[in-house]
Amino acid sequence: MTLKYMSGFGNDFETESLPGAVPVGRNSPQKCPYGLYAEQLSGSPFTAPRATNQRTWVYRIRPSVLHSGRFTKADIGLWRTPPCHEVDLPPGQLRWSPTPIPTEQIGFPAGVRTVTTAGDAGAQAGMAAHVYVITKSMINEVFCNADGEMLFVPQQGGLRFVTELGVIEATPGEIISIPRALKFRVELMGEPARGYICENFGASFRPPERGPIGANCLANSRDFLTPVAWYEDKETPHTLYMKEGGSLWKTELAQSPFDIVGWHGNYAPYKYDLRRFSPVGAVLFDHPDPSIFTVITAPSDTPGMANIDLVIFPERWLPAENTFRPPWYHVNIMSEFMGLIYGAYDAKPHGFTPGGISLHNSMLPHGPDVEAFEHASNVELKPVKLANTMAFMFETRFAQRVTKYAAESATRQDDYPDVWKGLKRHFDPTKP
Repeated sequence: MTLKYMSGFGNDFETESLPGAVPVGRNSPQKCPYGLYAEQLSGSPFTAPRATNQRTWVYRIRPSVLHSGRFTKADIGLWRTPPCHEVDLPPGQLRWSPTPIPTEQIGFPAGVRTVTTAGDAGAQAGMAAHVYVITKSMINEVFCNADGEMLFVPQQGGLRFVTELGVIEATPGEIISIPRALKFRVELMGEPARGYICENFGASFRPPERGPIGANCLANSRDFLTPVAWYEDKETPHTLYMKEGGSLWKTELAQSPFDIVGWHGNYAPYKYDLRRFSPVGAVLFDHPDPSIFTVITAPSDTPGMANIDLVIFPERWLPAENTFRPPWYHVNIMSEFMGLIYGAYDAKPHGFTPGGISLHNSMLPHGPDVEAFEHASNVELKPVKLANTMAFMFETRFAQRVTKYAAESATRQDDYPDVWKGLKRHFDPTKP
């Protein structure tokens, strides 16, 4: 399958698989071309300001009311939705080794394991952080998340998403966003896959404002790619799974729901290659806040305090003079779920490996381990390039609750706080 994409973030795209499938000048004509049905998919209230109003008009073989039926309860497995308070862990820094990929056949959504939850999905605030492990493709199965937007961060193996609005693929180093309530199926592109998911219950992700940085750098709109229209006219029974209210439900369909022949609007899935992020940093001395590495943000009703930020630590040059170059020791009101896609992270050279996770909750101190501190404090400060590395954070204003699965996981590193035990006392009042 040769895939095509449209470039730009938040554009009012128009795309069709058959010529003339999208009516010109009328969203909902008395009769649509090709005998299609007109339907609007809204990702925001009708009265949202133009800058944040999200909606897409679709022209499909059957209206989606025929792509749902009588739902019955399905097993949610290890997927959890906030509010969720399963265990009481004492405050502390936490870290996990990579989740092993199982040998048995497991697809989506069964391969999702929730690590943390935050906020309240019903109040449309907060997030959940998951890992996924997938060893088989979905066949004649469909998934729909009515609770939130889903941001996929592949770490091993590629994934293909067949969505109602087109087909989109991602490999490690790329991310994919699937809007709330959009139906899709997940297929492997080859080897078994592992990665991370941020489930966003608040406002949709968008690029941050650049402020004094100006018009360029960080994530540029042209690098966000949205799929073109694609459809299948397939009269084959399908099983639809819907996540709603933290529960999983299923129903049987008589045909494929991927029957949208054309669409126009700005509520659509997209992909972004994190290696196209243009970082900025200190070019003389001192250490900017990590917010300069924000790729996309889901804002809250409090200016400057995001519901979620996706922050990355990509390949980049470090030229600053007389400066402690790794992330400094800090206590942060935001809570940080961190993962490593590939390479090494400069503040934790050992123990934090690709596929791993760390969690530093709100107001818990953290920073470089002993090895990273001693090296950064004593190395000759020549310009150095951090190469072949990609770490990220899901950073949220809410405290993140650890699930029972994550608390009891064999991958949890109980000795993680020991990475700071060897930090020595250097204070000498006679040596300014």
